[in-house]
Amino acid sequence: MTTQIAALDIEKVRSDFPILQRQVNGKPLVYLDSAATAQKPAVVIDAIADYYRRINANVHRGVHRLSQDATEAFEGARGKIRKFLNARSDKEIIFTGGTTDGINLVSQSYARSVLTADDEVLITHLEHHSNIVPWQIVCEQTGATLKVIPIDDKGQLEMSALDELLTPQTRIVALNHISNALGTINPVKEITARAREVDAVVVIDGAQAAPHMAIDVQDIDCDFYAISAHKMYGPTGIGALYGKEALLKNMPPYRGGGDMILMVSFDKTIYNDLPYKFEAGTPNIAGAVGMGAAVDYLTDLGLDAVAAYEHELLAYGTKALSELPGLRMIGTADNKAGVLGFVLDYAHPHDVGTILDQMGIAVRTGHHCAQPVMDRYDVAATIRASLGVYNTREDIDVLVAGISKVHEVFG
Repeated sequence: MTTQIAALDIEKVRSDFPILQRQVNGKPLVYLDSAATAQKPAVVIDAIADYYRRINANVHRGVHRLSQDATEAFEGARGKIRKFLNARSDKEIIFTGGTTDGINLVSQSYARSVLTADDEVLITHLEHHSNIVPWQIVCEQTGATLKVIPIDDKGQLEMSALDELLTPQTRIVALNHISNALGTINPVKEITARAREVDAVVVIDGAQAAPHMAIDVQDIDCDFYAISAHKMYGPTGIGALYGKEALLKNMPPYRGGGDMILMVSFDKTIYNDLPYKFEAGTPNIAGAVGMGAAVDYLTDLGLDAVAAYEHELLAYGTKALSELPGLRMIGTADNKAGVLGFVLDYAHPHDVGTILDQMGIAVRTGHHCAQPVMDRYDVAATIRASLGVYNTREDIDVLVAGISKVHEVFG
């Protein structure tokens, strides 16, 4: 473990991110909002710019050189994502607008076509709204029942509740790999195995896991796994959905248009093969290229080294914050990723965020699109400092100093 941490040259990593040279309100930027969106290394920015400078053309449709180059870059990115997730085939990787788009694809293409009024969908109390609302919608459309796995005071799933909640009527289990609000790492492999006992399909929101840990969809044995590029140091507006080929083959298209067809007449349309059946219209080609570059960047760093370094940083931050007077940590799971959520008993989170911003510190305040989590802890909002691979102990020290300043103002 020590060797892995030593192998991660943090000063070199920080130099890869141009925005970290910026000052905010006359102070060096301390960016602690990576769970909302991660910053981009120069190699990702350059890859996107290079695509527009040298290649820019539509994919799959042209015989000219630029179109062939664009197709090669686009499909090359798909291959990188397949390897990153350890999917069996490029056919199992669908480009989407992000995790939210991927979950909606599954809910409206797969779930809507199989659910009945006798069926149940099981989610968890830890979910982001994007893994709640699509299931509420499809349950309203089909008459299926939505059930929720509760969490304990630490923010961990109450696994004993699975025995009661998983029934022969459970058709879909949908959960996040890592909670965006609390950082809880869920036992997705164990839950998938339990879901198999009732023949339920498992859908995983992997948005927060992709930048922080190695992912192996074959080892997890999940049926669907959705990720977003912008969480993993890539561009916004692009993501990918992994789906088992056998399921994807039988699912109806989610959108209609160009590139998802083989033949169209006014009498009948024959849909394209996987993965293109789900990729209507001109795709976000530059975004895919940028996502591929982000995958290369994380792969070169080494996900095990990233996880080890961030684990040490999380422990340091947890100890430092816990020692501050009037501060209560929200989310203290035994197995966590780099999220430090807390409230102060003397100041509203939005006031805290405003004062920290004056010191150049970027944190997220609010319900983090996870209002049921906030309700569980009886708070309207939390202050969330979320870690990325470019953060340091010094960043944590600046945050602690910032909270001390807040205490001077309000305490």
